Amino acid sequence: MLHLVPVVLALLACGVAPPQPVDPPPAAEPSAPARGDDAPAASLPTHLAAAVAAPGRPEEDRARDAARHPGEVLAFFGIQPGMAVADLMTGRGYYAEILAHAVGPGGRVVAQNNAYVVEKFADGPLGERLTRLAMPHVVRADRELDALGLPDHSLDAALLVLFWHDTYWMELDRPAVLAEIRRVLKPGGTFGVVDHHAAVGSGARDVKTLHRVEEQLVLDELAAAGFVLEARSDLLRHPEDDRTRNVFDEGLRGLTDRFVLRFRAP
Repeated sequence: MLHLVPVVLALLACGVAPPQPVDPPPAAEPSAPARGDDAPAASLPTHLAAAVAAPGRPEEDRARDAARHPGEVLAFFGIQPGMAVADLMTGRGYYAEILAHAVGPGGRVVAQNNAYVVEKFADGPLGERLTRLAMPHVVRADRELDALGLPDHSLDAALLVLFWHDTYWMELDRPAVLAEIRRVLKPGGTFGVVDHHAAVGSGARDVKTLHRVEEQLVLDELAAAGFVLEARSDLLRHPEDDRTRNVFDEGLRGLTDRFVLRFRAP
């Protein structure tokens, strides 16, 4: 069902981590160098700096900023005031809240979760966040990824942060999901994807046990769906992560080696 709630939200969480594997997969090979607009910005655009520094953001969220670099990530994705942006699988709404400040009242933020995430952990926390923010330009969408319930070509950008790997073990119809994202994005709109690196050559092997996916698999699937890779960023690279551990392991959470990809909708 689709809830339209005049309020805001934040980032997408992954869900409850399944048990770790008994035998860890082999160590990862180093990935290719990042390409594109991949250097951390010396200074953020004013609207993004203000969004990250916005009064009232929970201290729990602020504590995550140092590892997540949300302002730099949103700058890489080209988020501007007045945009219509979907934070897909927003979870409890970490990114949705920042986006709400970044696009301003002239923009629009859609905070979407599927039924699994809503029921498992996001419903109450996201609702509380939206109630606190009470921003009319933020809407909550409790919808499946392949049925977003949005008008055709109504979004300037859609972000999917730390969730693409979950589409495998949840057995979602990924071609249908990507077709739906293409449908709601304007031609030339941005699709931003962030996820945890898996070992080179591992494909989807570690999506449930370690919550990781191989970057090349994501690139191939999005290319097959018609998305055009514009740039890669090394903003969230952590070469010290050998990609063999569960992303929820103590001391590793928030410090995994992550890829950041910017695609253009055809």
